[in-house]
Amino acid sequence: MKILIADDEPISRRLLEGTLARLGHEVIAVEDGTEAARRLLEPDGPRMAILDWMMPGRDGLAVCREVRTGTTSYTYIILLTSRDRRTNMMEALDAEVDDFLTKPFDAVELHARLRSGERLLALQERLLQVQEELKHQATHDPLTGLWNRGRILDHLKREARRAEREKTPLVALLADLDHFKQINDNHGHIFGDAVLQQAGARMRAVIRDYEAIGRYGGEEFLLVLSRAEANVGCQVAERLRAAVAAEPVRYSNVSVDVRVSVGLASTSAVGFDPTSLMNAADGALYRAKQQGRNRVSE
Repeated sequence: MKILIADDEPISRRLLEGTLARLGHEVIAVEDGTEAARRLLEPDGPRMAILDWMMPGRDGLAVCREVRTGTTSYTYIILLTSRDRRTNMMEALDAEVDDFLTKPFDAVELHARLRSGERLLALQERLLQVQEELKHQATHDPLTGLWNRGRILDHLKREARRAEREKTPLVALLADLDHFKQINDNHGHIFGDAVLQQAGARMRAVIRDYEAIGRYGGEEFLLVLSRAEANVGCQVAERLRAAVAAEPVRYSNVSVDVRVSVGLASTSAVGFDPTSLMNAADGALYRAKQQGRNRVSE
């Protein structure tokens, strides 16, 4: 682990640095609190620090306070001091110090406190991973990996408000896989899931990073094209249609041609109300189905 030590006493600093190196840690040693704070606040700064209480620039408590307010990642901070911990503990805890180590330090005690810090950092890292996983699950469709219905509709609402405020155009595309029920009936729902996954991936691959796509429900996909006129929306819709139909969907020993119909609605035609946009896109999709499927309709 990368550990920063800050101590203005050369002998104490070198002794601590040597002990940490023998324990297998990468050590960054500085002489004052100002440099310690700068290094800890770097994007890839150390996640653990041993700070002398009294040192030039900023003392250990000032460094701790600055780190706590200046970064989102957690840094485990051990305060190195010759002071009586019982009389100064509350002041240090108020600064959110994690642990204490008295000078001169004992190598066994140092190792034990480092292990406690490593366990806490590992736990915090796991909690962050779980938080990100839960956030992803709350906003993404588990089958296709695209945004889910709630997330894509929320994006449409926000983009419609922004488009109205900035007086810029916006297009909503509603894409529906043709004859999807027949695919499920003839080949089973596992194959149907594979069709949804591959069709979603093909559509995602042909839109730009600033164009959003989500699974609206069942075999329907909603796309939001910001700052796009209807003619641009038609071009994107045709790319989607061509991408889905480019080759059969294959799963196990089954191969099936898949087609998609797309309904288009633009703010230029129906205004900026998200419900109106969705109703217009749904009506255009219905017309595409009525006109023979595998086509784009406005």
